[in-house]
Amino acid sequence: MTGPALVAAAWSTVSALLGLYWARGGAGFPFGEGDPEPALSWFGRATAEVGGPVIAMAAGAAAVIGLVMALPLRSAVARRFLAAAGWALAVVLLVIVPDYRVLMGVVYAPVLAVGWPLGLVATESVAGVYSWTVLSQIWCMAGGYAWAMAALGQGRRAGGACTVCGRTADEAGWTSRESAAAWGRTAVFVSVLMPLAYCVTRWAWALGISLGDPSSMVAEMGPGVRLAAAFLATSGLGGAVLTFGLIRPWGEVFPRWMVGLAGRRVPIMLAVIPAALVSVLFVNAGLMYIRLFLPQVIAEPAAWGAAAPEFLFPVWGGALAVATLAYYLRRRGGCADCGRGGEANGV
Repeated sequence: MTGPALVAAAWSTVSALLGLYWARGGAGFPFGEGDPEPALSWFGRATAEVGGPVIAMAAGAAAVIGLVMALPLRSAVARRFLAAAGWALAVVLLVIVPDYRVLMGVVYAPVLAVGWPLGLVATESVAGVYSWTVLSQIWCMAGGYAWAMAALGQGRRAGGACTVCGRTADEAGWTSRESAAAWGRTAVFVSVLMPLAYCVTRWAWALGISLGDPSSMVAEMGPGVRLAAAFLATSGLGGAVLTFGLIRPWGEVFPRWMVGLAGRRVPIMLAVIPAALVSVLFVNAGLMYIRLFLPQVIAEPAAWGAAAPEFLFPVWGGALAVATLAYYLRRRGGCADCGRGGEANGV
């Protein structure tokens, strides 16, 4: 399965060309000097003069790694080295490069989709949410997922597992259905508990209650800001409810009230793909909040409501990722490539 490695190599090649373009003075450098909010990023001081060549060299080297991954290597040591390199690239692109603005773009998408055509949301607001910097971060995250898939394939080859499903000849231990059901349930409960502090404070603010905010900020909030707070709190609560579906029957079979789908099995990837995307967004957003606001919360503990609930986002995202993996392991069907797991009940 060389496809993911070639996709990762292609993504890296395009990124290397962009780096060369910026290094030669091209417009549109999205980090640091080209970022409308540089303080939010780890790369807030980056310049095209320095950042362009760095991106070109790093992405160029990554492209070579991707092409080597696609070769029929026999050495398990080489495969493991390539897998480690791929995972390192995936972590940088998924966790380090993006910040909370990508999460905000996802959360506000329904509001903007409805409000913008009706004239309730200004075009400037849409442009601010989906700035070139944010679109570049989304591009980097796409590359991160490509590298994660390539690294996963290399690790499976090195361990003698099926490159399609990841099963070995003796599937047991933590990857078995029974084990995944146990630790997956724990992960679901952790994931559901993590957003409660955030939801409670935002609903309190929407109602004019200064929970975790001893200043006059809440009192000065306009109707639009309070509506946004209520929307964010409700979104967090809705996400927690959906997470329960990873261990509930309605997460496997569509419930009766879903006309046209009732009684049909829920496709595994319908749950896995969105949850995998969102889990990473919570991790990188939470790390940004910790980096920027932990000193402020320590200096003024009474004002914990503005940022402290977001400190739990990395735990939230991590627990959701673990719960999603357990859901996948528990429901995955038999593999058409290796023939293992034929007794599965997934779809």
